[in-house]
Amino acid sequence: MIEVKHLCKTFRVLKRKGGIRATLKTFIKRDYTYIKAVDDVSFSIKKGEIVGYIGPNGAGKSTTIKMLTGILNPDSGSVRVGGIDPFKDRKKYVKNIGVVFGQKSQLWWDIPVIDSFNLLRDIYKIDKEEYEKNLNELVSLLKLENIINTPVRQLSLGQRMKCELVASLLHSPSILFLDEPTIGLDAVSKVALRKFIKDINQRKQVTIILTTHDMSDIEALSNRVIVIGKGKKLYDGSLSKLKKDFGNSKILEIIYNKLDKIPEGIDVIKKTNNSILINIGDNSSSDIIAKFVKVCEVKDINIYEDNIDNIILKLYKEYNL
Repeated sequence: MIEVKHLCKTFRVLKRKGGIRATLKTFIKRDYTYIKAVDDVSFSIKKGEIVGYIGPNGAGKSTTIKMLTGILNPDSGSVRVGGIDPFKDRKKYVKNIGVVFGQKSQLWWDIPVIDSFNLLRDIYKIDKEEYEKNLNELVSLLKLENIINTPVRQLSLGQRMKCELVASLLHSPSILFLDEPTIGLDAVSKVALRKFIKDINQRKQVTIILTTHDMSDIEALSNRVIVIGKGKKLYDGSLSKLKKDFGNSKILEIIYNKLDKIPEGIDVIKKTNNSILINIGDNSSSDIIAKFVKVCEVKDINIYEDNIDNIILKLYKEYNL
């Protein structure tokens, strides 16, 4: 469905110091620095896959997505999505994609949601029967019956994001680009949106690329992740392999009544008045517990696997990101 080969994009950025003198100098001579936002990135995505496209700020995620959606033209390399070049065949291409940006809206702020949907129907030239069918199904799935006649500015963030998803799917796209779709949402809204995205993917085989800093979104939706850093592809594979490669440590929590002294050879992560978190590492958890039994009254013990956030942080450190 998506074929990316040796994709590159460089931006020319003006260098300028602060102050009036430095500003005046730019009228005579300008200094530029060149930033390689995307550097020889290649990957392919099959129809019906949900792929997490992740990386730290400034890694090149948004630039890649803009090239995949046809907003930016790559300096070199090629992009084919559903057999179409997104930049050269833009009008034909946008009929097949849906895009949701968590911090940008495609809905008109001061008019009721249903009016925005109707405008999108006319923009995409959606058949009346198809539009009514898609609208009724999507509104029902996301339980939006009571808010589609409300102006967008009066909606909560969670309600607006649900409406953004509907707007992106009204024309039955085969590919959906999601950029921070759950940003700022409460736990209940996040669960509802994730369930909806998963349902659309499974029932309609919509191919989804998800970019987010919320690793719980990745864990809930994606089996495959592509990690990008400093413009280069660092990892492309299953989430389970990523956990295996970078999540090999366990954390031991000991809850106690009173602790006067921490035993030697203990890698402490965090300590409070009645509990301590310890990185087990290569040590035996039973040996660590035995040491604490000698110096305090142990009330309870918990052992945690590395969570996905810690695993991603380890990967970033591995590549000095």
